[in-house]
Amino acid sequence: MGRRAEDRLSALDDVLPVLRCPVCGAVLGPLEGDGGPRVLGCTAGHRFDVARQGHVVLVPGGSRLRADTAAMVAARLRVMASGTFDHVRAALAGACAEAGTGTGLVLDLGAGPGTYTAAVLDALPLHQGLALELSVPALRAAARAHPRLAAVGADLSRPLPLADGATGPDGVVTAVFAPLPGDDELARVSAPGARLVVVTPTTAHLAGLRQRLDLLDVPAGKPERLQARLEPVWEPTGRHEVTAQVRLDPALAGDVVAMGPNAWHTDDRLRAALADLPGAVDDTVAVTLSTFRRR
Repeated sequence: MGRRAEDRLSALDDVLPVLRCPVCGAVLGPLEGDGGPRVLGCTAGHRFDVARQGHVVLVPGGSRLRADTAAMVAARLRVMASGTFDHVRAALAGACAEAGTGTGLVLDLGAGPGTYTAAVLDALPLHQGLALELSVPALRAAARAHPRLAAVGADLSRPLPLADGATGPDGVVTAVFAPLPGDDELARVSAPGARLVVVTPTTAHLAGLRQRLDLLDVPAGKPERLQARLEPVWEPTGRHEVTAQVRLDPALAGDVVAMGPNAWHTDDRLRAALADLPGAVDDTVAVTLSTFRRR
C-alpha cells in the first residue's frame, strides 16, 4: 500500500516515546530544523537521519550481520502477494487479536517488508506498530505497509533501541521466521502481561521443494527449544501447527528460494535444479505458532 510521506512520518512520531538512542540509551526526539530532512537526536548529541521514505536506522557503526538484499525483499513481496503464506498470516493475526482491545505496541522483530505486521495491525485497530529490521530495502517497504506501522533499523544481536517495557501490558511481540534477540533484551522491552507470538517452520515445511533442490534443512524440535529457553520469564499459553497445501509454479518456487537464507547459497547447481523443475510443484507450508505471556 502506498502512503504519503506525511503519514509515514506520523507513524514514526507515534512510537517516538519508546525509541531510545542506540549509543547511550537516552530518549530520542525530533530536532528543530529549517524545513530540510528530519533528524532524531538525544541530549548527548547523537543524531540519526530520518529517510525520505519514513524510516530511521538506529544502528551506529553498521552491523556484522548479513541483511536481506533488495532482490530478496522483492522476491518476498512477490511470494506474499501470491497468497502462498496467507494462512500463516491469518493464523498470526488471529493469535495476536487475543491480546484484547487495549492499546499497546505491536513489536515485530525481524519484520522484513512488514506484510505480517500489517495483518496484525488490522486485527488490533488500537495498537501502534513498530517494525524492527536490519535490511534497508525491507525498511523502505515496511514504512509503506500500514498507516500505523513505523519502520526502524535495528540490529537484534545488540541492545534494542527501545525503552524498558516499551510494548505496554497489552502489547504484542511477534517473530515470524526470524531470530529473537537476547533473552534479557526481549524481557526488558516487554511489559508484564504482553504477549509473544513466534512462528517457526516444521520439518514438513516446503519439504518437497527442499528435497528436490537440496536446500537447507529445518532442524526438528524448534518449539520445544524455544519454550525451554523462554521460561521462566515467559509463560507458555499455546502451541499449534498451521499447515496448507500450496502449488508453486517455477517462478514462484524461484522466489521462495530467493527470499530466504537459501539465497546466500545459490550457485549454478541450484539454478540448474530450479530450471529443471517439471512445471508446478505441489508442496506443504507447515509452521508452528507458539504463544507466550510475559510474567
